[in-house]
Amino acid sequence: MSTIRSCTIHSLLDPRKSGGLVLLAALCFTLAASSVARAAEIIPSVGITRAMNGDDESRASYGLALRGNVAPFLQAELGASYRKDPFGAGAVQVVQWPVTASLWVRPLAAIYAGGGVGWYQTTLEYANDAIPNSTSRKFGAHLGGGFDVPLVPSVLSLDLNGRYVYLGDQASELPPRNFKADYWTTTAGLAIHF
Repeated sequence: MSTIRSCTIHSLLDPRKSGGLVLLAALCFTLAASSVARAAEIIPSVGITRAMNGDDESRASYGLALRGNVAPFLQAELGASYRKDPFGAGAVQVVQWPVTASLWVRPLAAIYAGGGVGWYQTTLEYANDAIPNSTSRKFGAHLGGGFDVPLVPSVLSLDLNGRYVYLGDQASELPPRNFKADYWTTTAGLAIHF
């Protein structure tokens, strides 16, 4: 319990400490949820992302999530993923490592919906070596839902998830200087129950 008390909102808002503290807060959230939970799942996944202002192609993403029951119809999830999208006809590659915390409402055993927040570390890699790469960290939010299809009851299931991620504008050294960083993502994962 003392670990959970040490996670304060004030320290999360300090930009010099936000990265590590956001991870600590998400871990505290997951530990608190897991202590109430009767069951948990580890979900490795692969997905497809499509940036709102990116090149008109879908790109692969990879993720890992830990999900557990908080209440009879409510689950908490802590996830991390990796994605890479080109912008400006390949002039800029956006590489992102989001860490997210979500709450999912389960009206039925196989269907869930909800949303959450995340900490998004984003690196802009420029094709022109004269422009240095830059990294930013910001908070975002997401809404989505999914289906959980049992493959081996109480052991393994197929998890299909879709979400829209709100990140707002991202600054760039190349014209148009700003672009909308929001994106859609759809994932398929194997939920391993324990």
